[in-house]
Amino acid sequence: MDLGIAGKWALVCGASKGLGYGCAQALVREGVNVVINARNADALDQAATRLIAECASQSRAKGQKDAEISAPQVLAVAADITTPAGREAVFSVAGGPGRDFDIVVTNAGGPPTGDFRDWDRDAWIKAVDANMLTPIELIRATVDGMAARGFGRIVNITSSAVKAPIDILGLSNGARSGLTGFVAGVSRSKIAARGVTINNLLPGKFDTDRLAATVTAAAGKAGKSVDEVRAAQQSQIPAGRYGTADEFGAICAFLCSQQAGYMTGQNVLADGGAYPGTF
Repeated sequence: MDLGIAGKWALVCGASKGLGYGCAQALVREGVNVVINARNADALDQAATRLIAECASQSRAKGQKDAEISAPQVLAVAADITTPAGREAVFSVAGGPGRDFDIVVTNAGGPPTGDFRDWDRDAWIKAVDANMLTPIELIRATVDGMAARGFGRIVNITSSAVKAPIDILGLSNGARSGLTGFVAGVSRSKIAARGVTINNLLPGKFDTDRLAATVTAAAGKAGKSVDEVRAAQQSQIPAGRYGTADEFGAICAFLCSQQAGYMTGQNVLADGGAYPGTF
C-alpha cells in the first residue's frame, strides 16, 4: 500500500538504533526524507549509512538504473535533543527543511528503574524534561507550520507502562503519563481540522539493545541464565515472542500516512497482546 508520504520531511529522534531506527527505516522505505537524531555521533552515522544503502538497493530492485535513482535524503544530526541547542541543531541542519517538518517522531530513552523513595527532585526533573517537556517543545516548534500547510503527523514513542504502570518504572510512568494527558488535549484542538494528527505509540517488549540490557540485569539478579529469563518473559506474551523493530516501524509509518488522517489523540499499544484490559 502506498502511504502517500513520499517526498515529505520527517524528524526521527533516538534513531541510531532500536525502535527509533525502525521508524526511520520504515519512513525511508516510503520515500520520506529523514533527519535522524541521537547523541552518539558514530552510531548515528552508521545508521545513516545503512539507511542510504538500503534506499539505493531498494531503487535498484525496482529496476531503476543507477543514473535514475533518486533516493530519499538522509541527514544525521548528533545532538542532545533535550536541550535548546540540540533542537536548534536539528532545525538548522544544512539541506534540511528548517522547522517545516511534515512528520515528527519523538523518542527518548526511558529513565532508570528503581524505588521512588530514592529519587530526588533532580531525578524527576530529568525524567520529565526528556520524556514530557522535550516532545512538547518539538510539537510547539513544528505544529503550526504543519497546520498552515494542511498536513502533519506527530508520533510520540512512549511506553506500554502508560496503560499498565510498572512499580519500578515510576519516573517513566509519571513523565510519559504527563505527555499523554497533554497530547489528549492539544490533538483535539483546532489543528485536527487542518490535517494535523498527534498520536502516541506505546511499545511493549521489543527485541532491542535496551531490552537485552534489562534481561541481562534481571538474569543476574535472579541467578538465572539470559535464555531462561527471555523464555519466561516471552511465555507471558500471548504472541509468544518479543516484537521486532521492523514491526514497530511499520506501525509508526502507518500513523504517519495519508490513510491515518482520521486517527488523532490515540494511544496505540503494540505489545503482542500482553495488556489484559478491554480499553
